[in-house]
Amino acid sequence: MRTVCKRLHRGDDLFLSIRDIAQREHIKAGVILSSVGCVLSARVRDASGVNIQDIDAHCEILSLNGTVSENRCHLHIALSKEDLSTVGGHLVEGCIINTTCELVIGILDGWQYAAEFDEATGYDELIFERIES
Repeated sequence: MRTVCKRLHRGDDLFLSIRDIAQREHIKAGVILSSVGCVLSARVRDASGVNIQDIDAHCEILSLNGTVSENRCHLHIALSKEDLSTVGGHLVEGCIINTTCELVIGILDGWQYAAEFDEATGYDELIFERIES
């Protein structure tokens, strides 16, 4: 496994930054290994797959996980507010870094991600494909 380590800075959009890294590095199949930092504000989609919530508060990133590729990023985030309550959901554009985010992405050798429409879910769902390394 190869890794990409990147520090994001104040004002960076977390989702867009990860997508840009994936495209620049030509990541075929990757995962978030670590993400430590804080955000000025956040936007997450809830489990309905429709509603987007704006979180207008400084939050610590407790967890960020998901699949990363140059074609598709599917990421979930958990955040801790200043009162230590926790919120989270599907990461979308608009999660803005406050002071920093230390990001580590693992790149999976011998794999690539593709997507295929799944009638049961109504979404393009991830397909894991083995490739020659």
